[in-house]
Amino acid sequence: MITVEKLQKRFGRLTVLDGLDLEIATGQSVVIIGQSGCGKSVLLKHFAALLRPDSGTVTVDGRNIFALSRDDLMSYRRQIGVLFQFGALFDSMTVAENVGFALKESLHLKPAKSRDIVEEKLALVGLPGIGDKMPAEISGGMKKRVALARAIAAEPRILLYDEPTTGLDPITAMVINELIVDVNKKLGVTSIAVTHDMASAYKIADRIVMLHQGNIVFDGSPEDTRTTSDPIVRQFINGLSTGPIAVH
Repeated sequence: MITVEKLQKRFGRLTVLDGLDLEIATGQSVVIIGQSGCGKSVLLKHFAALLRPDSGTVTVDGRNIFALSRDDLMSYRRQIGVLFQFGALFDSMTVAENVGFALKESLHLKPAKSRDIVEEKLALVGLPGIGDKMPAEISGGMKKRVALARAIAAEPRILLYDEPTTGLDPITAMVINELIVDVNKKLGVTSIAVTHDMASAYKIADRIVMLHQGNIVFDGSPEDTRTTSDPIVRQFINGLSTGPIAVH
């Protein structure tokens, strides 16, 4: 479904992505791991064409997304749902208004239809009946679940997760991980997540990819990741201060 070829991105003299190649199959759940600043979030933004590469392509269903017309690009983006790192709910909107934001702004659905979808998605993430609450009235874990409901409200084909368990306690983080697995399975979406949380990576991934110095140094199943002898991967997944990865 998604093919990344020779993707390169620089910021000034800093090369963040250095000729990266990656293929992701339809319905696959891919988790991208790596040290802070290695380019995980930069790569994620390229999938939504929020950043443009200095060279290389991202092809989705055979179309280079950076060559799309403005209208086609907007149409493509409507196929993407995003779960932001800290949820990124609008504080001045109710839970229901947050979840229904894309339904109103992009799909222009009638209020009654939008309300039905909002309730359906809130129920799917285990939060029925809280649509009238404000974000300040709910817990951090509930905010993350509301953000997930918003990400899936418009029935996307691709879901992007940016550090989905950041700031959550281990129990709540596992609830979010199980929801992500459930949502991916029920909706049949292609999902791409970036995370430092290896417990999350092992739970939600069909496949784990590690970035280091602007390129992919490992690509395998969760079990492959646990058992690899690659010193770069071993250092990262075990949180070791010594090894081939420089600690800044």
